Amino acid sequence: MHIGLIGGIGPAATIFYYRELTQAAAARGVALDLTLVHADVSTLLGNLAAEDTAAQAAIFRSLTQRLAAAGGEAVAVTSIAGHFCIEEFKAVSPLPVIDLLASVPKRLRAAGYKTVGILGTKTVMQSGMYGCLSGLKVLQPAGDSLDAVHHSYVEMATAGAVTEVQRKVFFDSGRELCAEGAEAVLLAGTDLFLAFEGQDPGFEAVDCAALHLADIAEQAAR
Repeated sequence: MHIGLIGGIGPAATIFYYRELTQAAAARGVALDLTLVHADVSTLLGNLAAEDTAAQAAIFRSLTQRLAAAGGEAVAVTSIAGHFCIEEFKAVSPLPVIDLLASVPKRLRAAGYKTVGILGTKTVMQSGMYGCLSGLKVLQPAGDSLDAVHHSYVEMATAGAVTEVQRKVFFDSGRELCAEGAEAVLLAGTDLFLAFEGQDPGFEAVDCAALHLADIAEQAAR
């Protein structure tokens, strides 16, 4: 299947998706058929802050029209923050949407988790990933920690690189969530691999982008 990716939000996450899909296709012995378009991260963050789902869905629709014209058969958004308008986007998308908000809870339930922590943007954390985690107890950072995680994440995603100060914010918050009873901490931001890849944070971290990628890879192999 020809997969279309809406990337750029942020750039590092896009590279992560491309790398992982390339490796998954090679492991399956199939050729990856993929087209990528670029969305602007600053525009998305502005629409997210304004809760303007219609504006962002329209941007995604326009980008998906380009993917469809290139032969795309399904589309995925390489940003958890970008899923704030996913229902509006699905209603107007010219292609079927491989929805991260469906991939993540399905695979978490299969793994048997009951209580999880969450790290990402403030909107994602406070909404429990836009309400898709019903049936799970979701713990979020409290007080100043919530703001620190949010600002560290936005700065990292925009820059496409992590600092040691930002990494410490994520690791410290994750440990606090596990001390409060989380069995694992959800990396609910597709750029968080920058901070966690190849690292031992001292707790179990579940990368939601990886769960999304598993579903994309399955469809790409069809």
